[in-house]
Amino acid sequence: MAAIAVPQPRSSKTESYTDNKRKEDIRHSNIAAAKSVADAVRTSLGPKGMDKMISTSSGDVIITNDGATILNNMQLLQPAAKMLVELSKSQDAAAGDGTTTVVVIAGALLDSCRLLLTRGIHPTVVSDSLHKAAVKAIDILVAMAVPVELGDRESLVKSASTSLNSKVVSQYSTLLAPLAVDAVTSVVDPEKPEQVDLRDIKIVKKLGGTVDDTQLVKGLVFDKKVSHAAGGPTRMENAKIGVIQFQISPPKTDIEQSIVVSDYSQMDRILKEERSYILGMIKKIKGTGCNVLLIQKSILRDAVTDLSLHYLAKAKILVIKDVERDEIEFITKTLNCLPIANIEHFRAEKLGQADLVEEVSLGDGGKIVKISGIKDMGRTSTVLVRGSNQLVIDEAERSLHDALCVVRCLVNKRFLIAGGGAPEIELSRQLGAWAKVLHGMEGYCIRAFAESLEVIPYTLAENAGLNPIAIVTELRNRHAQGEINAGINVRKGQITNILEENVVQPLLVSTSAITLATECVRMILKIDDIVTVR
Repeated sequence: MAAIAVPQPRSSKTESYTDNKRKEDIRHSNIAAAKSVADAVRTSLGPKGMDKMISTSSGDVIITNDGATILNNMQLLQPAAKMLVELSKSQDAAAGDGTTTVVVIAGALLDSCRLLLTRGIHPTVVSDSLHKAAVKAIDILVAMAVPVELGDRESLVKSASTSLNSKVVSQYSTLLAPLAVDAVTSVVDPEKPEQVDLRDIKIVKKLGGTVDDTQLVKGLVFDKKVSHAAGGPTRMENAKIGVIQFQISPPKTDIEQSIVVSDYSQMDRILKEERSYILGMIKKIKGTGCNVLLIQKSILRDAVTDLSLHYLAKAKILVIKDVERDEIEFITKTLNCLPIANIEHFRAEKLGQADLVEEVSLGDGGKIVKISGIKDMGRTSTVLVRGSNQLVIDEAERSLHDALCVVRCLVNKRFLIAGGGAPEIELSRQLGAWAKVLHGMEGYCIRAFAESLEVIPYTLAENAGLNPIAIVTELRNRHAQGEINAGINVRKGQITNILEENVVQPLLVSTSAITLATECVRMILKIDDIVTVR
């Protein structure tokens, strides 16, 4: 009997079919979502950029044109769009400024990548080409940069001013820029000159006055009053300051329980014990020569009671209560003292010393406590920010933070480059010339990268109400003639040598923006599916 032959399926490559439509759809939807986020913040780029009014779910209103703040408050659902929020946060952490720029560049790159993908270029080829272009772009930026010395205060102030000119509080840049420079230079450690910790600069916000009243304080400022209970002192010269983390109040039981008092004699005995307990603590404090107490806020029980405040006032000790836990490190570093966690450890060598501690009235009903003339003061500084309303104060704080970050960038990497779209046009020109030398798909992709960078000068001109096409064409022409520092002067509405106009920014802001934007775009390109796990 003959065996029946079963036909075997042929594994021919020509007959296999892979559905790539879904992968393309996912990629295009990711690009479209991220691009729409970039377009949302694009109008707030540059000195003439628009501000955004953000209404939060809690009913608060924020007015800002800081890219990181706008994106942070956006409630996004699409995962790729959320990546642009993270990109903005990364730029904020790395450089502090350029948070809008990095998102706009990423949006333009994604748009170029979409066109490359529709022409059939593989995402991996596009991704690798973007990486090569970014590395080359960094080399071009470094070659354009001008070295700056930390002692050159004028250059540092120019750079901080450029950062502030695009903010809501731009009219106060002449006050805030030198203030930011002085604040950062005062905390630079000569032993580690490349490292600046912005946590050593404390910004205290106080409602009232105008932004013009903002000042740099050499010492400490508390946005609270001195404790006035029982007529205690509000001014103390030759102060010996103790920072305490324990409570000057009667002890409580460790577990939740009730004590039943049956007669008056027992009540008197409890009150007498309380008085002697508190009095014993205050005598110990007074015995060390301490005459100013900073008391940390307590969550277990009251840090101070009316009785303890009464005894402290009698002992002529000035009291500042409800000091936040996270401020203790800054306070002890500034006063060059140690925090005291237990009354048994209260000793004179743990105290800080200052010439004057006083309560200062600001003339509009507000009061602050100021500590000045601190002996052996740590490398810290305090900025007191004033403003007519909370929205202005919050925006002034954000703008000041960006200016501080710009000065920190210059301390870390001491190079300046021109602003006003000059580096982006120069990058576009040089990368475009390099792309012509390369062969195949790589050159095509790098040319697309170069053209994407023109979005920055184009947007600057557009936001300033100028003709963007005419301005960018003229800018290309000037750079082709060798004027590498030619940029858009939005105040004059024309193209000038932007370096001579003092529009400068740290090299780190631009290099970081190019690197981070490219990394983000490459990551989005490599995604071909979204898996939802419930």
